[in-house]
Amino acid sequence: MKAILLAGGKGTRLRPLTIHTPKPIVPIFNRPFLHYQLDLLKQVPEIDEVILSLNYQPRRIEEIFGDGSECGIKIRYVVEPAPLGTAGAIKYAGDQLTESVVVFNGDVLTQIDLASVIRLHRERKARATIVLTPVDNPTAYGLVETDVDGNIRRFLEKPSADEITTNNINAGIYVLEPDTFDRIPSNVSWSIERSYFPSLVERGETFVGYIYNGYWIDIGTPAKYSQVHRDIMDGRYAAAPFREIAAPRTWIASDARIEEGATVEGPCFVDEGCLVKAGAKIGPYSVIGRQTQIEEDAAVSGAVIWPNCRISREACIRDAILGRNCHIGRNVSLNSGAVLGDKTTLTDYTKA
Repeated sequence: MKAILLAGGKGTRLRPLTIHTPKPIVPIFNRPFLHYQLDLLKQVPEIDEVILSLNYQPRRIEEIFGDGSECGIKIRYVVEPAPLGTAGAIKYAGDQLTESVVVFNGDVLTQIDLASVIRLHRERKARATIVLTPVDNPTAYGLVETDVDGNIRRFLEKPSADEITTNNINAGIYVLEPDTFDRIPSNVSWSIERSYFPSLVERGETFVGYIYNGYWIDIGTPAKYSQVHRDIMDGRYAAAPFREIAAPRTWIASDARIEEGATVEGPCFVDEGCLVKAGAKIGPYSVIGRQTQIEEDAAVSGAVIWPNCRISREACIRDAILGRNCHIGRNVSLNSGAVLGDKTTLTDYTKA
């Protein structure tokens, strides 16, 4: 059985972080995000190959994952000649497949039991199965309506309050039969949500919803990207290196240097080669990437800092995200919601 990971997007909602780093390899702590999706797929032994559907900076991704031997699962790369949309990308990557295929959006983090989804698909002899997840604010999403037997009945695009009949949304995880791909035109941008799925409903084909109430998040915005780190540190999503650590979960690399007089308050993550100087304060939910230096009397709290940054004396970084190789000057104040791209320099006393 094959899986297709739709990882070709430009990650525009995460810019400027994704200008030099494709979204599938943005770090969650010190691991590229795609590792977490591969870990989930590896839990289904019959999935023997993952097809990565790429378009944006594909070489950066292939350099990290290679043929998949280090990850424990075979990886094949398919690079779209131009962006083909969700359905177009699936057809381009899976046009030669003959058996059921698992499809994953490239920005979804979840702990779903994929084997159960596949089992439902087979038990119902479905042409397609879509994972649905409930949300608190249905008006912000496209909703998916099912009948009492779990069959998909219609899709509602960001309905008004009086149109809401469900709070279930498309979770971006599917099991599909490749012989349905013939309705997707070749080499044309085509949407799975707006074109392919409605065709199943219109033709009365067996199209089933699997409702999942566990952990699910789309990491594609800065707020959600930060939230993933907090969720892992809080134990809402089980992942290394925090899986076996009791709350408040604090992980400090063995070679990180925390000088006398510095304070570290968990939960937090301090990676390899970091230096936290005397008087500096690392507050809860901070993520400090490798080889980063936090100088005297600087304060970091709730921030995600990528590798090789320098936070100068008396700077204050609160609930922000910093890309690689950033230099934050002395007495800089960087507040909630700020997102800095790679190699950003903020001169002394800047406030942002």
